[in-house]
Amino acid sequence: MNQRHESNGPVDEQQITLRGPAELADALPYLMGFHPNDSVVMVALHGGRGRFGGRLRLGIPQTPEEWPSVAEQLAECLIKGSERRGSRPDAIVVFLCQDPAEGEPPGRVMERLRPLAQSLRTACGALDVPVLEALCISDGRYWSYCCPDGRCCPAEGNRMAMPGTSVMAAAAAYAGIQVRGSLREMESRLMPLGTAAEADQQQALDSMGVEMVPRLLDEAGRKAVGRETLDLARRLMKRLGEAPPTTPSLADINDDRLISHDEAAAMILGLQDRETRDRAAEWMEGPEADSALRLWRALSRRCVPPYEEHAAAPLALAGWVSWSTGDEPAARVALGLALRMDPHYTFAQLLHEACNQGLDPETLRRCLRGERNARLGRRSHRTAPGARPRTTRPATAPRRKAPSGPSRPETAARRRSGRAAPNRRTHRSDG
Repeated sequence: MNQRHESNGPVDEQQITLRGPAELADALPYLMGFHPNDSVVMVALHGGRGRFGGRLRLGIPQTPEEWPSVAEQLAECLIKGSERRGSRPDAIVVFLCQDPAEGEPPGRVMERLRPLAQSLRTACGALDVPVLEALCISDGRYWSYCCPDGRCCPAEGNRMAMPGTSVMAAAAAYAGIQVRGSLREMESRLMPLGTAAEADQQQALDSMGVEMVPRLLDEAGRKAVGRETLDLARRLMKRLGEAPPTTPSLADINDDRLISHDEAAAMILGLQDRETRDRAAEWMEGPEADSALRLWRALSRRCVPPYEEHAAAPLALAGWVSWSTGDEPAARVALGLALRMDPHYTFAQLLHEACNQGLDPETLRRCLRGERNARLGRRSHRTAPGARPRTTRPATAPRRKAPSGPSRPETAARRRSGRAAPNRRTHRSDG
């Protein structure tokens, strides 16, 4: 058994001491907020007492040939990310979580994943950060890849502690921290349900695409689609917010019933525009956040095949709202799914990295508030009662004394319109 590990865990004001692989394995769901399925989890440790720092999760790559390169990327991401926050990890803990396939003994899962564990240990060691412990968790048992002592870490593994009986469970209960089921269960709230209505939703997406795609390719049409999408989103959020409260098990079903196939199709396609999506991200706090999150989840569930990649936008928005409102576990799940649907989706990449690094979302919130305030300021300036007289002032009648006066305002007007129009067009295209 390895040396003990100490951490202040999820509660900064209460220090928790974890001793050995058993308590580390039991602590994992509380560190993540859910039970990770089919996942690589890496947690940074800082200082001599092993304070928990940054953590990241990735689905276990199905092809073993990918494991060495993925291990290098994960090690670099965790270590470099910790350095950017100002503290290089002193050690790392690795968890490999995977349930057995049908008929597969749990011990075989451990042996099958051993090369992945070794690749992760090698990758971290190459960056001068040791892996203090590497655990495999499968079918209610755990194994240590680092402990050679068969007396405490037998070949058949050790059984996990009964849920709720560990020191970490007690501390989490005291702090009000909940483990919300498995990763698979959390993902299911964001995935197409595969119901009989799937064909109807696909048909609505097909029909809406024929109508909307040509408009999205035209600058004026794209702007109009953006306005229509945001107006529809406001109506749907209001509709969801006014719905009677219900039990958590029925909440998603009721939300799905409140949004028609055509409305969902219009929203999904409209959010593929970057500017529209960024505007939608402004619903990130206050009373708007809950309705927005419900809407983005519902739209993610409507991205039925072959429109799975379109889910990246609503999933990224769901992840952003979750992170902005303090629900980091849900944020990581939604953003991880967004990257699974589209690994190159930049918005999700940036949010996922920032969330995993433990950055404060207030920085992005301030940026979005500033964009919204600037836009509202420009709009109010254009519609202010005193704005129009400035542009229509009759070039001040006293200046008529100049013989060429009548032509000067006309010429100036042409020059002003000639300069202003390109600037307005440039502003729109840069947005």
